[in-house]
Amino acid sequence: MEHLFFRWQNILLIGINLICVNIVNAAPITPQFRSGTLTTSSSSEQIINETITSHSFKTGYTYSAAGHNIETDTYVNPAAVTTNEQTVNGVEFNWTSPTMESIPRWQIKEAGAPFSLVESVVTPGLDTITSITRQITTSTTTESISVFGQ
Repeated sequence: MEHLFFRWQNILLIGINLICVNIVNAAPITPQFRSGTLTTSSSSEQIINETITSHSFKTGYTYSAAGHNIETDTYVNPAAVTTNEQTVNGVEFNWTSPTMESIPRWQIKEAGAPFSLVESVVTPGLDTITSITRQITTSTTTESISVFGQ
């Protein structure tokens, strides 16, 4: 019986609490400003360090001769020989060189007279290496302004 009394007492308290709850009404919120400005700004900078390297190869040869009071009894152009194929940085090529035995033999035409001889053989191989190092800096700035009013 006591148990039943406590149960009815709890139900009665819950009912009283539900009856006493006040009703809450929401009031509209009105901003307290008439106008305004919103300004945003963002910026970024990008730095790129770049190195470009170029290798230039001569795959053939050059022979030249000049002078006066000289002569040869053979062709001026030496015979060429091609060497085995090579690969450098993924580029395949063959070297073409002169046969040194076929370079002309020069003689003086008029003995005792002045003479000159300039002979040049430029063989194949690495000619030049060009290396360019540069830094590229890029800056970006974005600004946004919003003006609003009521």
